[in-house]
Amino acid sequence: MEIPAINLKAILVVHWLLTIWGCMMTWLPSSYIWANVSVLAVGVWAVAQRDSVDAVLMFLIGLLLTIVLDIVHFAIFYSLSTGDLFRFSSGMAIFSLILKPFSCFFIYQMYRERGGEYNINFGFPTVTQNRDTYQSIDQQDQSDNTPGPFIQREDQKHGVRAY
Repeated sequence: MEIPAINLKAILVVHWLLTIWGCMMTWLPSSYIWANVSVLAVGVWAVAQRDSVDAVLMFLIGLLLTIVLDIVHFAIFYSLSTGDLFRFSSGMAIFSLILKPFSCFFIYQMYRERGGEYNINFGFPTVTQNRDTYQSIDQQDQSDNTPGPFIQREDQKHGVRAY
């Protein structure tokens, strides 16, 4: 099944619009606004530099972090107000939170298309699959003619070896 190509600009516009609508009423703190707008600014950077792997990766990590931050904000600051504006504002903020995992999936696909690795390296030492520096045991260099401890010379008689 082919994954549909979603434009990065469309993801940015949808999340920008939902963030603006979510902040129409001041039920969320300014940290919610700053977190989402700063991640959207990184998304603008990813749109501006079409070949940058780092911009898309930072946008992806930012969206993943705002998922956690949005959950914390909603858990702390959601109140049961009854106004229509509050219901609309909170509904758009929650809808933005619901769309973020799907956006992360599509942005990860863009990250791979731009040449990003499948595994994300944070600089920790890891075991690699590069076998260029390995020496094969099948092609050993036997410069000396002395046999190993378990190989008998041809002139030696076959029998029990003394150790």
